[in-house]
Amino acid sequence: MMKQTNRWVGILLILGAAAGFACMNLFVGLAGELPTMQKVFFRNLFAAAIVFVLLLFEKEKFRIRKGALPWLFLRAISGFLGVVLNFYAIDHIGSISDASILNKLSPFFAILFSIFLLKERPRWFELLFVLIAFGGALCVVRPTFGPEVLPALAGVGSGALAGLAYTCVRILGIKGERGLMTVFFFSAFSTVVSLPFFILGYTPMSGLQLLYLVLAGISAAVGQFFITAAYRSAPAKEIAVFDYAQVPFAAVLGFFFLAQVPDAWSYAGYAIIIGAAIAKWAVDLLVHRDKKKKG
Repeated sequence: MMKQTNRWVGILLILGAAAGFACMNLFVGLAGELPTMQKVFFRNLFAAAIVFVLLLFEKEKFRIRKGALPWLFLRAISGFLGVVLNFYAIDHIGSISDASILNKLSPFFAILFSIFLLKERPRWFELLFVLIAFGGALCVVRPTFGPEVLPALAGVGSGALAGLAYTCVRILGIKGERGLMTVFFFSAFSTVVSLPFFILGYTPMSGLQLLYLVLAGISAAVGQFFITAAYRSAPAKEIAVFDYAQVPFAAVLGFFFLAQVPDAWSYAGYAIIIGAAIAKWAVDLLVHRDKKKKG
């Protein structure tokens, strides 16, 4: 009974995370034409501040596990660049739901990165779902040879870098590094690195734009805490697919607040990518149950 309850708690938490990140994308879009680094700075500042306070109450405080530092840096660098590309895509791609779905290619990229970083051998159906998901991404991107494709490619790049970051998080978990320290290192690193760009390229903001950036930072912090709590409550294979709720959340928010309506190709891409994620989730659960019966 406890296991069932934990799974539902995990699902609710990951839906909360999806809503938080969808709101982050909305507020980034509502902030208007501000430099990307200015938005990235605010996105990470609040998470860094909140986790800093929480770590002060931890027994180990800011202690880093032996052997974890290189992976913390790789996670921070890939996560930071992923956020930069994601925000660039949000500002230029024309639809926050398009940017969200391209960023959600990350689990499929994580499968590929796990081959090289964790020496894992993906099962044949996992590679099949990766190919299907990338086919869905082509519907959203609709590649051309002109500069207009750059925002969509940035969205794909954000998904690839997020996949690398999540693979690093898995490695850090294996090494016993605390989730709070991983979040703090990434948020603090991103805040410090974006600060010089923020200062040098600073663009004056209206009070409303500042409010949107503050709300984007708070939404990002909420999303990050919810998703960390979700994966502590239930195994990833049981709940990860519900993270794709961010896409319909973003589509609804984009429609009502930004008057964005994705075209038919985008909807087809959403269906293919989310369908591949659901199919992979279902097959993973069936394989897991078969192993338990045999064991």
